[in-house]
Amino acid sequence: MSDKGRAFINIENVVASVTLKQRIDLNAIVRIFPGVEYRPEQFPGLVYRLKKPKTATLIFSSGKMVCTGSKSERQAHKAVLKVVDELKKGGIVIVGRPVIVVQNIVASAGLGGTIDLEKVVYSLKKTMYEPEQFPGLIYRMDEPKVVILIFASGKLVCTGAKKEIQVHIAVNKLQETLEAKNLIMYEGPEKPRLPPIPTKPAD
Repeated sequence: MSDKGRAFINIENVVASVTLKQRIDLNAIVRIFPGVEYRPEQFPGLVYRLKKPKTATLIFSSGKMVCTGSKSERQAHKAVLKVVDELKKGGIVIVGRPVIVVQNIVASAGLGGTIDLEKVVYSLKKTMYEPEQFPGLIYRMDEPKVVILIFASGKLVCTGAKKEIQVHIAVNKLQETLEAKNLIMYEGPEKPRLPPIPTKPAD
C-alpha cells in the first residue's frame, strides 16, 4: 500500500542498555557460541545476534550490554532475557537479573499531507533547515523531548524517545501544531488519521 495520503507511525528500532553488575568472559562466549562476532582489535564488544526477535546485542567484558534492532520496548526486554538465558544454558555464570533501560526509540511516521518547510522554520522554535545540504528540517521538541526530522512530503523520522507512547504523543502534537498554523495541506476531503495513542507498550 502506498504511503501517499496515509497517516502512520512505525517503530523502527529500540536501543536498550543493559547492566549485569558483573564481569563477563567474552572469550568463553566465543568458545561456546562459535556464531558470535568478536574482533577485539577492532571493537571491544562482542556481537550476539538473535533470529527471533531479530536483534543484535553488544556484550562487553564489563557486564554492560546494548541491544538494538527490536521493534518495541517489550521485544527489547524479551531479546535481552533470551540472550542472558542462552548464555546461562551455555555455561556462562550470570548472577542476578539484568537491569534494562530503553535509551532511544527511532520511529518513522507520515502525516498524509505535504508540509511547507519554509514556513515551518518561522513558525516553530528550535528548528534547523538548510535545504542545500539536507532536504529535511530538524525540529527539537521540548515535551516530549524528541528530535523530529520533517520532510516536505509529510514523512517524519522521530528519535530520542524513551517510551513508545512518547513517539505517538510527539507526532500527534506536531500534526496538531502544523494544522493550527496552516502549514500542512491534505489532498483528499478527509484528513488522514494517525493511529490512536497506545495505553500500554506494544508487543
